[in-house]
Amino acid sequence: MIYPIFMVSMLTVLIGLIAVRARIQSVRNGQVRAGYFKLMQGEDLPENMIKTGRCYNNMFEVPCLFYVVCALYVALGIESSTGLLFAWLFVGLRSAQAYVHLTTNKVRYRMYLYGGGVLSVVLLWINLLFVM
Repeated sequence: MIYPIFMVSMLTVLIGLIAVRARIQSVRNGQVRAGYFKLMQGEDLPENMIKTGRCYNNMFEVPCLFYVVCALYVALGIESSTGLLFAWLFVGLRSAQAYVHLTTNKVRYRMYLYGGGVLSVVLLWINLLFVM
């Protein structure tokens, strides 16, 4: 379970860096004043800055449930190939969702990928209950 946890953590870091880059570019392009970041309000934001910021925020929602359940597998010393499969499925789906969000931003595809990610976390939790 450590490797899937690591991958989601690194995905979060990568998306965070992409969001910071979008902010810097928005300031350099004159789309946002640097002072905006004091309170994060008062200006219309460029789409890229909103999109990358929202994608980054998403990494602190459902992935929190993923981190908790994976930490339980590790802490309890549970080795489950089914659990590991669901964990890697979550990594793949979350990565694909982030990719879609940051590129084409097709809501339908994001929704399917999001739903698949939620389902994989739910199955990870259910599997944990059965292997304990």
